[in-house]
Amino acid sequence: MIQIVDYEAGNLTSVKRALDHLGIVSQITPDAKTIAEAERIIFPGVGAAGSAVRNLRERGMDQALCEAFEKGVPILGICIGAQILLSHSEEDDTDCLGLIPGETVRFQLSDPTLKIPHMGWDGIEITQPHPLLAGVRPDDMFYFVHSYYLKPEREEHVAATTDYETVFASALMRENLFATQFHPEKSGPPGLDILRRFATWEGNPC
Repeated sequence: MIQIVDYEAGNLTSVKRALDHLGIVSQITPDAKTIAEAERIIFPGVGAAGSAVRNLRERGMDQALCEAFEKGVPILGICIGAQILLSHSEEDDTDCLGLIPGETVRFQLSDPTLKIPHMGWDGIEITQPHPLLAGVRPDDMFYFVHSYYLKPEREEHVAATTDYETVFASALMRENLFATQFHPEKSGPPGLDILRRFATWEGNPC
């Protein structure tokens, strides 16, 4: 069963509905012990980094996620869940989980036709092969909504990029951890394929 982390961040039910549509068994849980002992974890969410991290820590979810990662449990981060996996976020000047070295920074755009947040459909360019991205085509589009972007320290942790004046990491990878800035659950067939592959992924990045 896939455990969906409940830390009062939005979008949990959208992920659950997408998994239900695929016939994948999951549950939303606020219990740190359940997360620490999970077979697979989805760490989704929308909202502000400061309140999200505070809620995680109050529930002991930060430690549970780190313990699960160390045990090799497959983990999928989505949107704010992806951002919190990095070391720090400029949003609310927040120290995060640090499972992937790097930070989340706010878009600084010079093109007046581009708006913040980056919202809507956009493509990704795969920079390293990964099982969860297998089958993604060059013209596939994914749904984004974010004002801050992922900036890992090491290129080895970048699985895909997107160009929104700034070329930013739109998917991250590290061992049994994979994360997307875009929302697979809202991205139609290409996004649902990522969720489907996650349900059987054993945590090997190759």
